[in-house]
Amino acid sequence: MRDHHVVESREWQVAAYCPEGVPTPEHLKLRSFQVSLGGDSIPEGHVAIELMFLSVEPYLRATFTGTNDGLFFPQLPLNQVMKTFGIGRVIGSKDSDYKEGDIVLNPSSPIAEYCVTSSHLLRKIDLSNGIALPDYLTSLGVPGFAAWVGVEVVGQPKAGSNVFVSAACSAVGTCAGQLAKLRGCRVIGSTGSDHKVKLIKEEFGYDDGFNYRKESDFDAALSKYCPDGIDFYFDNVGGEMLEAVLNHVNKHAKISLCGMISEYNKVWTERRGIRNLLNMVGKEVKMEGFVLDSYWECFGEFAKQMEDYMKQGKIKTKIQINHGIESFLDSLASLFSSSNVGKVIIQLNT
Repeated sequence: MRDHHVVESREWQVAAYCPEGVPTPEHLKLRSFQVSLGGDSIPEGHVAIELMFLSVEPYLRATFTGTNDGLFFPQLPLNQVMKTFGIGRVIGSKDSDYKEGDIVLNPSSPIAEYCVTSSHLLRKIDLSNGIALPDYLTSLGVPGFAAWVGVEVVGQPKAGSNVFVSAACSAVGTCAGQLAKLRGCRVIGSTGSDHKVKLIKEEFGYDDGFNYRKESDFDAALSKYCPDGIDFYFDNVGGEMLEAVLNHVNKHAKISLCGMISEYNKVWTERRGIRNLLNMVGKEVKMEGFVLDSYWECFGEFAKQMEDYMKQGKIKTKIQINHGIESFLDSLASLFSSSNVGKVIIQLNT
């Protein structure tokens, strides 16, 4: 094992809570610290990791509102480092299952350049299977798993079903649409630009889609693009779109509530109320929210199926890579402006 000593690292910490709006440097701070990577400094059952890729997830916004107003993520303490899915290289180990040079996936990685962490959550990545490392943060990471749970476990749309996906060009939306197509469904998506509408149709197999920013009447848009109603809705945005969908659901429709990105930056009293929930009664609609923490026992099944799909070219990904740990705050903000396409990942300059 190489003799690593104290190195300078940087990490993103919560400096102040942000109850509404897009976070700024007032709320999240990039701070330097020293970390000892020498063999004697690593506790038993731990490894030292040099981070290579970090996932930028929409749910991270919900972890520092400082409120308990219906958002389902525990609030981070002030001055706490933020965490996400990360991929890194082992540079020191006190666990016989991991050796220097191993590439690992850490579902609870600090948003930092280096770390020493317990090895019990790590998953070793097999570099021989031909799958690119960033894909372990996309189709094989949180977005893919969320799409898989929402479609394969919660929704289970049947062949021939009419499926609608909001935020269809997001990392989750692209996976959800492709999974529904693999089940033999007709899939329509909404997204935030004409360019993204073109992408979901040409690259991700959507049957059609519309730009929600150009549609002043979502009811009219759904009547046009979903003329036979909606049998399954994969909801990523909530708000106005969810309300409009409830006017177009078919008998016994299912709705998977994966996220509500239109509501994350608002205090609960300013979030849009859904006025037509009565439609769920007459149409006998099943609407179910889910969080991935409740489905981790399915991760192995998901990973096997998704790896097979990817090797066969049946699932494609779109990745936007931003460089350097310093890009995290702008990367997070981009998720709420529709400026990103597909999955946003930070590649560290190491």
